[in-house]
Amino acid sequence: MLNGIKIYTVDNFTNHKFAKKLTTQQIKDIKVVGNVLPFKSNNYVVEKLINWDNIPEDPMFTLTFPRKEMLTEEDYYLIEKLIDKNASHNEINQVANQIRTRLNPHPANQIHNIPEYKGQKLYGVQHKYRETVLFFPSHGQTCHAYCTFCFRWPQFVSFKSLKFATKEINLLVNYLKSHKEVTDVLFTGGDPMIMSAELLKHYIEPLLSNELKHIQTIRIGTKSLSYWPYRYFADVDSQEILNLFNKIVDEGKNLAIMAHFNHYKELQTDEVKLAIRNIRQTKAQIRTQSPILNHINDDPDVWIKMWREQVNNNCIPYYMFLPRDTGAKHFFDVSLKDAWDVFRNAYKSVSGVCRTVRGPSMSATPGKIQIIGISEIKGEKVFVLRFLQGRNPDWVDIPFFAKYDEKASWLSELTPAFDEEKFFFEDEMIQRFNEKFTNNESDRFE
Repeated sequence: MLNGIKIYTVDNFTNHKFAKKLTTQQIKDIKVVGNVLPFKSNNYVVEKLINWDNIPEDPMFTLTFPRKEMLTEEDYYLIEKLIDKNASHNEINQVANQIRTRLNPHPANQIHNIPEYKGQKLYGVQHKYRETVLFFPSHGQTCHAYCTFCFRWPQFVSFKSLKFATKEINLLVNYLKSHKEVTDVLFTGGDPMIMSAELLKHYIEPLLSNELKHIQTIRIGTKSLSYWPYRYFADVDSQEILNLFNKIVDEGKNLAIMAHFNHYKELQTDEVKLAIRNIRQTKAQIRTQSPILNHINDDPDVWIKMWREQVNNNCIPYYMFLPRDTGAKHFFDVSLKDAWDVFRNAYKSVSGVCRTVRGPSMSATPGKIQIIGISEIKGEKVFVLRFLQGRNPDWVDIPFFAKYDEKASWLSELTPAFDEEKFFFEDEMIQRFNEKFTNNESDRFE
């Protein structure tokens, strides 16, 4: 077992013996890209998950370490030039922030999911779907390590205007009291499991009150099982964490740990298996999800092994997502056609207990849209789509069709099939966001 967590960033990663496996150019690439997109790894990831004899192709290396291709050539050169002339941190950060603003820091118009309570915007809350509220506790807006594909990368960079976060649990509670339609609260980040047990209790226990009986499910979005499984058996407050999980379930709430696993390698260590067992003993559910990512898991065999490993460890496969249009999407991008092929070939190769998973799905501005399939109808090749979640719940589960485009990788790149002028939900989307999209209506599909 490792003796405590050790963090590696652009400032110190060359201090570890693994750096001897890197070329001079790879070290430079990590420093250049890591000054724009957040970079953070730790000793568990570095020593237990990465195969240092397979760099840079190793999927766990690509998952946590920046690579040159994650920036455009032009943006890479801008930072490289500053580093080569020993520019100050402030000079580099100023240029990095200019690049960051071009990387679509709030995909799917997340900024418009912020609700109000008595005229006050709740900047650490998002309420996009009727039954579910997302909460961003300030103390949970970092992670044990950072994923290079993360669509919430702005939470981790020195650019305060890009962040969602709040310490005000009372505002959340008051908002929930006035919204009885909400049944689920999702703690997200960052990673809420970076917090101490005491801080986690501070945020969660108020939701267990009798006044909030309509809150039936508490979800915790976390990568900790993959990046620091010791959180559930070896940290100083691990037992307090498990006791809190027990308390949530004993209070009659459903506790769902929304675990992010991107590759089957993350499920194969003794540490993660023990952590999963300990969580399951609290009667919490563990549901698993991941985007499909070029260079990491764009292969049906990876998903077959991953879903089987998850089910063998009593986890529930839940979602396959498409990577959102932000950060290094161009590097991780997978077309809708290829995503569907990977999903279908994996899905048909596993037993029914693995087929709880849904996908491939796009978390776009109108809602979560699943690719049901590719078909030919009335002589036209089309994508068959449906809403798994929608800003208007009445949109859910209604099939609709888009013209087939083998290069498209997001909803914004699709057009309606059968010579229709609009998708069935468009007029309402325009009405809902009329003020937001006066100058650029295409943003409604981001």
